[in-house]
Order: sequence, then structure tokens, then C-alpha cells
Amino acid sequence: MSICKLPLRNLSLVLCISIATFYSCSSDSDTALEPDLDEIAQEQETEDENEDETEDEEIPTNSSDCTNPLDFIFNEDNGLLVAEFESAEFSEDWKLKSDGDNHTGEGYMVWEGDQHLGNPGNGLATFKIKITTAGTYRFMWHSAVKIGDNGTDHNDTWLRFSDADDFYGQNGSGTSTVYPKDIGKTPNPEGATKDGWFKIYRSGNDLDFKWQSTTFDNNGHNIFIVFENPGTYLMEISARSTGHGIDKFVLFNDTFSVADATESSEMSVISCN
Repeated sequence: MSICKLPLRNLSLVLCISIATFYSCSSDSDTALEPDLDEIAQEQETEDENEDETEDEEIPTNSSDCTNPLDFIFNEDNGLLVAEFESAEFSEDWKLKSDGDNHTGEGYMVWEGDQHLGNPGNGLATFKIKITTAGTYRFMWHSAVKIGDNGTDHNDTWLRFSDADDFYGQNGSGTSTVYPKDIGKTPNPEGATKDGWFKIYRSGNDLDFKWQSTTFDNNGHNIFIVFENPGTYLMEISARSTGHGIDKFVLFNDTFSVADATESSEMSVISCN
């Protein structure tokens, strides 16, 4: 028997209304207080997605995510930078080739325009270098002679770091240091140099790609750059010898041996402006 069907005395009526109200409201109240699990889950997923997007913005992108080589920034990490030479923007007289099997990446770049043996500034290409570990770095590139059979011809390209704190060549024993001409520092090397540019050559009759980068004719001096502060610097390339092919390059500080730096198979991260 429903309690609401008892004789309608005043007290019973009040009791019936109270009990009915309790059962009716308790059901609504339970619904209101009970958390909507689906809604919370959706909110959590939205928060996670927002966090993921924030984290993605803080991570440098790979070169495949960049569309314009002029925006590329090559990032040094813990004293090492490794980059494919073909990653820059080149004029039409620089050609991308892929013959042979002693190169990496898409191939290598070779200058097929006129020779500019005493006149740097032609066939320019630039690389933006981001340095986070300040200090002195050695520079080397992996290059080949692609014309003729003489290792002393068609074997060099101009190089400049005009905004670095220092740019010099030094012999293996460290007893001789030379600077490019026209920057107010001496001595200067024998051979071609002008307006802060070094002629960077490789030698020997093993014409295929190898790691060697020196200046100073007949007295090879290795190449060094000093970055006193973290920042983004400009590495400039200028065509010199027709038929000089360049595959990739490295910058490394004294925590790396030449072998460790040049044998690294992992390219440095490329971010974009």
C-alpha cells in the first residue's frame, strides 16, 4: 500500500509530501552531483592536445618541415654540427649531382660556371649556423675533384665567416696562424685570399670525396672559427674552381676528434626562421 494513500490527516499529508519530495529530489540530486565522465574525458583529451601542441612548438623542426632553404638554420649540438652541402639555396651554375656512391644525402653540389680564381663573391650560397656551445670550432668539408685527373686543379672553393669573432688557418703543430686578407689581421697565407675569404682546398691525386679542408699554398693550414657567444652566424660560400664538388661539411670543437666528427652519420637538426 502506498503511504500516500493513507487517510489524509494533516500529519500524514505532510509526511506523504515530504517522502514523495525526498524520493523525487534525491533522484534529481544524484544526477546533478554525479560527475559526467564522458565530459571530463573530453576535457582531459583537449588539455592533452593543447599540451602536445605547446611541446611541438618548442622542438626545432626537421628540414622536411621547412619549404625555403633561405630560412634554414643549422643547429650545433654539444659542440658538433653536420650538414649536407646541398641543403642551401644555390645559383643555376651550381649543379646537384648524384653519380658515384661516396656521398650522402641527395648527392653533392658542383660548380659548373666560370672559374673565379682571384675574385670571390660569385655563385654565392649561405648557411645560417646556430651556435649554442660557444668556443673554437674546426671546419672541414667532404669534397672531390670532378674534372680532369690532377688533384691540384679544380679542387677549391671560397669560404668566409665574416660575423664570427675570429676566422683563421693554423698548421698542425700550432706554430703558424694566418688570417684572410683585408680584415686588418696578419700574417696572411700564401695563395688566394681577399675581402675576408679563404681559398679552401683539398690535395692529392685521390680525386674522389674525402675529408680535407686547408688554406695556404704548399703549407696546408687547417681552418678554425671562433664563436665567443651563442647565436646565429653566417657561413658564406663562393665559387672558385670549376668542377669542385662538395658533399657535406662539419664544424666541431675540441671535445671531438676528426674521426668522430667526420664519421657521424646523423645530420644536425634544421629549424626555420
